[in-house]
Amino acid sequence: MRRDRRLPDDVSGESLFAPRRLWRLLRRDAAGMTGFLMVVAIVTIAAFAPWIAPYGPTEGEFLSARLPPAWMEGGSSAHLLGTDQLGQDVFSRIVFGTRVSLMVGVLGALLAVSIGVTLGLLAGYFGGWFDSLITSFTNLLLSIPYLVLVIVIATVLGRSLTNVILLFGITGSPVFVRVTRGEVMRIKRLAYVEAAVGLGASSARIIPLHLLPNLVGPLLTLATFEVSAMIFYESGLGFLGLSVPPEVPSWGNMLALGRQFLTIYPWLAIFPGVAIALTALGINLFGDWLRDALDPRAQERT
Repeated sequence: MRRDRRLPDDVSGESLFAPRRLWRLLRRDAAGMTGFLMVVAIVTIAAFAPWIAPYGPTEGEFLSARLPPAWMEGGSSAHLLGTDQLGQDVFSRIVFGTRVSLMVGVLGALLAVSIGVTLGLLAGYFGGWFDSLITSFTNLLLSIPYLVLVIVIATVLGRSLTNVILLFGITGSPVFVRVTRGEVMRIKRLAYVEAAVGLGASSARIIPLHLLPNLVGPLLTLATFEVSAMIFYESGLGFLGLSVPPEVPSWGNMLALGRQFLTIYPWLAIFPGVAIALTALGINLFGDWLRDALDPRAQERT
């Protein structure tokens, strides 16, 4: 009988999640290191936004409205990326918008993971009518175009940061349900799990000790990509006027405002768009590396 291990270890005895192993792999991967540094920079900007931004997110002067970036004719060194139609500093709003985007992405993904893993774990392990019910409901949600589902729920819930997080947590959970259920159904058939059941181990012991540790790798990788996707979707909702209230500095709201003046004041839309693209790029590069690093087959290369 083939012997299976709960958490694969490499030949040196290091766990897949050992910090020294992960750091060694990260240093060898230029794209992964680039993504990691970009993510660190984004988190740092969000954490220290009040000290980085020269102005408050809603602070503005009508006399300084619609100033171009500092390097363009008519620009001012006091407003590096220019100002909007209310005289608000574009750079400062982008910096504070980092907080909103990360909060939506990270908290939305955490909520989606919590809901999806709980339902998928119970459905995959116990099966029966509960599994059929959860699977049918998950397939129903996944059959609806995601953007349509998000717009409908956003319209019902209304505009607020809390509602946007709830929205992405609910709509993002089906993919975690499906992944968790499939992994649990595979793992529970492995020899060591069957042996634990044969020895009389209870579900309360098998689930946290034998099932959950094996789910960390794939779910962590999936959650990373979901953070990036939720930042994109929040920006899309803001562009449609369905995200956070207008006074909240978010990249989506800035894009919605910038599209009205795209031909005459293009910097109002270009700079928040660049911020969104760079954030998504950094997270995706780091997520690609994380997926490879947590692949047990990668141990042969360490």
